[in-house]
Amino acid sequence: MATPVSPASKRKADTLYFQLAEEMAQAIAAGVLKTGERLPSIRRLSAQRQISLSTVMEAYRELEARGLIEARPQSGFYVRTLHAALSAPALTQPPAEPREVVTAPVLWPYQVNESQSIRVDFGLAILSPELYPTQQLQRLLAQTTRYQPRTLADYGKPAGDIELRRHIARRSLAWGGQFEADDVLITHGCLEAINLCLRAVTEPGDVVAIESPAYFGLLQILESFKLKALEIPTHPQTGISIEALELATRDGRVKACLLIPNFSNPLGSVMPDENKKRLVEMLSIRNIPLIEDDLYGEFFHHGSRPRPAKAFDRDGNVMLCSSFTKALAPGMRVGWVVAGRWRRELEKLKFINTYSTPLALQQTISRFLENGGYDHHLRRLRRAVAEQVDGAVSAIRRYFPKDARLNVPQGGYVLWVELPECVDTRELLRLSLAEGINFAPGELFSPSHSYRNCLRICCVEPWTTRHERAIQRLGELCQGLIHPVPCNMVVVQ
Repeated sequence: MATPVSPASKRKADTLYFQLAEEMAQAIAAGVLKTGERLPSIRRLSAQRQISLSTVMEAYRELEARGLIEARPQSGFYVRTLHAALSAPALTQPPAEPREVVTAPVLWPYQVNESQSIRVDFGLAILSPELYPTQQLQRLLAQTTRYQPRTLADYGKPAGDIELRRHIARRSLAWGGQFEADDVLITHGCLEAINLCLRAVTEPGDVVAIESPAYFGLLQILESFKLKALEIPTHPQTGISIEALELATRDGRVKACLLIPNFSNPLGSVMPDENKKRLVEMLSIRNIPLIEDDLYGEFFHHGSRPRPAKAFDRDGNVMLCSSFTKALAPGMRVGWVVAGRWRRELEKLKFINTYSTPLALQQTISRFLENGGYDHHLRRLRRAVAEQVDGAVSAIRRYFPKDARLNVPQGGYVLWVELPECVDTRELLRLSLAEGINFAPGELFSPSHSYRNCLRICCVEPWTTRHERAIQRLGELCQGLIHPVPCNMVVVQ
């Protein structure tokens, strides 16, 4: 039976720009337009086809959104490097029952590794210092303290600097945000925002639904609050299974959901808008708060920024958490939360927890946002991150076992690799650390200590031959751990 075509999809397919994009996409697939080849300029193609400039521009935007071409500053549009076909990603299959979170036995040895001599670090999701606008921020911080010296003698308000909150509210308009400056609470990074949200809506012993695998930092928070985690099956491309979550939340035992809908860590998945809308509506009906971690939302590789689930929130049931830490300044630790109907409760908790976030740092970031410097920085940062991910993906496909599975994300800078079942990535880490190569073993990302044959690779530095050789060596160590008898691949679990 044929899949019905929606009226909106049919209208799009009938447009001239879409037909041009389809024609060029087929030429790329057939190799007529080759990887790295420059496309005709918008003006030239407009003249050749006798169509408007806007039609060509829309066609190129469509191809960009598909990841087939890329714009290079002051140069034009080029065919992107396309990676070889990958094994179809599978929906994860975690345990069906909630469990207490105990991370220390697995996580602590990994964290201790950070102090060892690491030659190539694929383990920490912190970008290279050279990718941040450190000098500009230093100048702005000096100006802030020089012309407003009282900022160092002022605690500031618990809710945060009003100008910074206005900037955050104004920037949200681009993705459909419907909140004001007064709805924003400034925090010490995204993790404090999530801490405050969980404290507002849960009590010890409550069950919180999470993606599986899930970022180990979130698992540590759940553990510290003595909360139980319910792992929900998650697809490496489209995120958490709405159907599985719907079943898991029927009996009322789930008190909150803690999710990363955009470029999740570690899978890199991004939920389609339709799934986000269904998620928000379902949880609202069941009165289950959604704590949304949107830390990586700005790290899209091409196309446009994916909308947070908060964009579909109509009754304040979504608590949106984010930060400037990953994109701008790790050392400043300035984050924020829009907590919806729990706003007043979070303000009280912030007052009790840390009272306020350093005012001078808030005002420095606010000044950086004023003149367009942040958007310029983000454009440069996205290009750099996409190139780093491309380099890592190409190397993994070249050097890892041929039956490894790899999800290529549409944004962010973490890669999730599934190895043959017989490979224990903790043993792989022990071997690689002896050679100065660090990564995060998959067991860190599950309260059930699943994913022992998986690992996370962070693409945080400009790609060089040093990184290429490190991936090659990891691949060789993987091969050495594979038993001579062929081991079967299984669905990630």
